[in-house]
Amino acid sequence: MRRFLCVLAACLCLLGPLMAQSNKLIRELENRRGALQKQIAESESLLQTTKKDVGSQLKGLAALTGQIEERKRYILTINRDVDLIDKELATLERQLTRLQKELEDKKAKYAASVNYLYRNHTIQDKLLFVFSASTLEQTYRRLRYVREYASYQRMQGEEIQKKQKQIADKRAELTEARKAKEGLLKERENEKTRLEKQEKEQKALVDSLRRKQRSLQSEINKKRREANRLNARIDRLIAEEVEKARKRAEEEARREAAARKKVTDKGEGTSSTTKPKTEPLEAYTMNKADRELSGSFAGNRGKLPVPVTGPYIITSRYGEYTVPGLRGVKLDNKGIDIQAKPGAQARAVFNGKVAAVFRLNGLFNILVRHGAYISVYCNLSSASVKADDEVKTGQTLGPIFSDGADGGRTVLHFQLRREKEKLNPEPWLDR
Repeated sequence: MRRFLCVLAACLCLLGPLMAQSNKLIRELENRRGALQKQIAESESLLQTTKKDVGSQLKGLAALTGQIEERKRYILTINRDVDLIDKELATLERQLTRLQKELEDKKAKYAASVNYLYRNHTIQDKLLFVFSASTLEQTYRRLRYVREYASYQRMQGEEIQKKQKQIADKRAELTEARKAKEGLLKERENEKTRLEKQEKEQKALVDSLRRKQRSLQSEINKKRREANRLNARIDRLIAEEVEKARKRAEEEARREAAARKKVTDKGEGTSSTTKPKTEPLEAYTMNKADRELSGSFAGNRGKLPVPVTGPYIITSRYGEYTVPGLRGVKLDNKGIDIQAKPGAQARAVFNGKVAAVFRLNGLFNILVRHGAYISVYCNLSSASVKADDEVKTGQTLGPIFSDGADGGRTVLHFQLRREKEKLNPEPWLDR
């Protein structure tokens, strides 16, 4: 009997943390959506386009498209959260049903014990039961049984009260979860309304640009020429950096081979008539420090900070793409373009060493090496670092250029390479 009561009490102690899980899930979902909602709200201030020339409208279209993509991503997050809350509601319903069944079972057992005591309620009945035992040992056992049964009955009453409280708590959790779901559904409808409005603005911009097809094509060709010049310069500097890394690796391998040969010669002594074979150099393209940094960088895929300070919109994504609704407009981006607020700084996405700083069309561009990986930051008005400087994750590299002729539009062009291989930076960033 005592063992049963102890086990029952232990089980009840374990129910406390389980009951808090639903509230915790809802709080976590709210915090995650809150960060996305804040990002969208802050980035809406970047959408203003006052100029009517083709170049400004094209950039404004890119910013608006980026904002639309962010809002779609937020709506998808809401949809996932609604699904999670639906699953949680189903779990809570099952738990509530189980608790109610357990409560009914405890009430039935308690009623049976009350009936038993009612039939044997007098002190004489209890004394008769105890002293009618045939042996002293049996008397002792019966006396202990009477005491434990009374204690058991009291415990049953207390457990019924606890179970009733658990049911009340579970109903409160259900109410909170349903309220959270209702709020999410309302928020989703509001976001869809905002999305429809922005898509209408996008269509109006596309229609305006379509009417200026000749000027648009001229602007696209200008952007393509500027991008080709920039990428050619970056490719050349990265090739030089890869060659430097290869030479450092060769030199390190040569030193290690010489050290091994010295140890071997000393071990064989001067009387040896056979020369030890020289081991071939290991074919590394990086030295040990670079290999370690590369592994650390690769291990942080999806966790790197966005390379701008403050609110932002990704206005142009990696790879070749067309602009829906604009005939003959085909763009090719070797990285991503991130629009930020005037005054925003470019910041290093990981620990590394500045490989190069160069100017093109009056703007600064910075390459930072992270072992085999190289991050590239373009369109800075100045640079706060120089070649061979060590940088840390999140360290600012310089202010991003704000175009005063275009309402202060501030755009960082960001690339990521693995040696000469071009990578899509977006999956590497923590967004």
